[in-house]
Amino acid sequence: MFTGCGTAMVTPFRTDGALDEATLRKLVRRQIEAGIDFLVPCGTTGESPTLTLEEHLRVVSITVEECRNASRKVPVLAGAGGYFTREVIELAEECAQAGADGILSVTPYYNKPTQEGLYQHYKAITDAVHLPLVVYNIQGRTGVNVETPTLVRLAAIPSIVGVKEASGNISQIAEVAHRVPETFSILSGDDSITLPVIALGGRGVISVVSNEIPGPMRELARLALAGDFAGARKIQRKYFELMKVNFIEANPAPAKYAMSRMGLLEPICRLPMVLPSEASRKSIESVLDSLNLSEGVAVASRN
Repeated sequence: MFTGCGTAMVTPFRTDGALDEATLRKLVRRQIEAGIDFLVPCGTTGESPTLTLEEHLRVVSITVEECRNASRKVPVLAGAGGYFTREVIELAEECAQAGADGILSVTPYYNKPTQEGLYQHYKAITDAVHLPLVVYNIQGRTGVNVETPTLVRLAAIPSIVGVKEASGNISQIAEVAHRVPETFSILSGDDSITLPVIALGGRGVISVVSNEIPGPMRELARLALAGDFAGARKIQRKYFELMKVNFIEANPAPAKYAMSRMGLLEPICRLPMVLPSEASRKSIESVLDSLNLSEGVAVASRN
C-alpha cells in the first residue's frame, strides 16, 4: 500500500494562525492530480506537535475525504507519534476512526528509551490499533536510533509493515534491507538518498520536496523501482538543489517559504518554528528561479 512516493504534507495556516482548510484541500488535490502514490498528513513536516487534537484529526479527515473523492485510490498514512505511549495509542485510534489507512509513528523523543522500550512501545500501539504501522526512525531529531535487531523484531509483528528510514546511515539501511522480510517496506526519509535506498531494496520515499514537485518526485521513485536508474538520476540531478535547500534551515520552514513563493500557501509556521532568515530566503528563491518554479509559472510546470 505504501510504495513509491508519499508526500509528508505541510500543514497550511492562515494569516491569523488558524488552520487553513481551504488551502489544505487544494494542496491535497494538487498532489492527487500529480499522481502521488500516498499522502502523509500530520507528520513532523506537518508541524504535528503544534496542532491541537481537534486540528490534527481535522487535517487527517480532510485528507481522507479528498482522497476518497479521487478517481483512484490514494492511501493515507496518518502521523501519530509522541513521547507517551498511551497518548500515541489514543491518537492513533482517533486517526483510524477518521479513515486513515495506516499510521506513521515517530520514535519517542527526549527520554531516549532503550531498544526494549522501543519494541514494547510499538508493540503496545499495534496491540491496540488495528491498522498497518510504519516506524519512523530519525535519530537526529529524537535522540534515539531504532537498531537493526530491534527493527527485525518489530518486522515480525504482522501489522508493522515498514520503516521510514531517516537515520542517514546507508550502511544501517543496507543491513536492515538484508535482514527484514522482503514484504517489509523500507522508505527513505531523505529525498536526496531515495535512489540508493531503492537500490538496496527499499520501496520508495516519504518526501518533503514532493510538496513542491509531486509529479517529478513520484516519477523518480517510479523509475528507480522499475530499475531505470539512469532515468531516475536525470530527475535527481535536476532537482537536487531543491531537495538540499529544503533543509537549509529546520524543516518545514524552507519548504513552506518555497511553496509561498510558488503561490501555494501563506508563508506561516507556528512557533517555535519561524520562517527562514533573509540569507536563506535568497538561496531558496535562487533555486526556485533556476527551476522556473516561482509564482506565475504554468501549473503543468509545478507538477
